[in-house]
Amino acid sequence: MSSLRIAIVSDTHSLLRPEVLPALAGADHILHAGDVGNREILDRLGTIAPVNAIHGNIDRGELRERLPETETLKLGGTLIHMLHNIDELDLKPEGTGIRVIIYGHSHKPAIEMRQDVLYLNPGSIGPRRFDLPVTFAWLTLVDGKPMAEIVDLLALRPASPS
Repeated sequence: MSSLRIAIVSDTHSLLRPEVLPALAGADHILHAGDVGNREILDRLGTIAPVNAIHGNIDRGELRERLPETETLKLGGTLIHMLHNIDELDLKPEGTGIRVIIYGHSHKPAIEMRQDVLYLNPGSIGPRRFDLPVTFAWLTLVDGKPMAEIVDLLALRPASPS
């Protein structure tokens, strides 16, 4: 049985909270679904595991030039397609072999299965937006089968000493 544990993040908006690096420890790979903010974010994530990232609507200059708008990659024998805004999905993954669609933009975490394709929005680990949680996701591939879990980053904080 082969297994791969992938950390999925999005919408950092130039903020890498101190809880992020310890929370992602043990990841085999990291995928960033856009709105990175600056290159340092990717460099710091890269100290944990290899990183693939796409640009989002706030990414400008070097990031926009360096990062693709979408990416389809194969990890653990599973085809994964990344884009920032799900409303811009311009393909039908059914029948293409794509098993996972990863997206961000809304800052709202979501896991949904549609016709054997896992749609995953990790939410945002950057600045809090409205009353949405600060989250990321784990994508685990076991023998090519994708399973996802949303993690509330701020719930992982150690209790403050009294």
